[in-house]
Amino acid sequence: MQKQKCVFLDRDGVLNRERGDYTYALEDFEVLPGVPEALRLLKKNGYLLIVVTNQGGVAKGLYNKANVLACHQKLQHACGSLIDAHYMAPGHPNFSASLARKPDSLMLEKAIAKYNIDPAQSWLVGDSLRDLEAAEKVGVRGILVGDKYEPGAHVWQLHDLWEAAQFILKNAAGEV
Repeated sequence: MQKQKCVFLDRDGVLNRERGDYTYALEDFEVLPGVPEALRLLKKNGYLLIVVTNQGGVAKGLYNKANVLACHQKLQHACGSLIDAHYMAPGHPNFSASLARKPDSLMLEKAIAKYNIDPAQSWLVGDSLRDLEAAEKVGVRGILVGDKYEPGAHVWQLHDLWEAAQFILKNAAGEV
């Protein structure tokens, strides 16, 4: 079976607006501009799209898995059901140990095994250094989006998912 290429996507700050607090209520879940278009572009070019998200508020008792799944359903609806899978790490280091929670890489490892993903052809787009650490552990290239970190501190740091999608496709075509 041929290996597949994938773009792993962090959720908060990449796909939906980062609120600085946990985003679990549907009325607070806002898909960022350009996200549906970026996902369509990546899908059209043969990439699997897999969300990998830490949701430590579940372990803290602030919300439950049903809240997270409702937000994922809203995301799917807003993006034309283009996302192939959602992986969630509900643990938090203050409450429970977990190898799934980024910067660990179990969510990515499970997806790579299940979907026969080639890490060398795959990317992770995140808004935190822990996202990039998880990607590095499995041999997936990482792109940092947003403005949490000073520009220039990271090899690939872009404004948003739309810019990241264009960068990924240029790189696949050998233009970068």
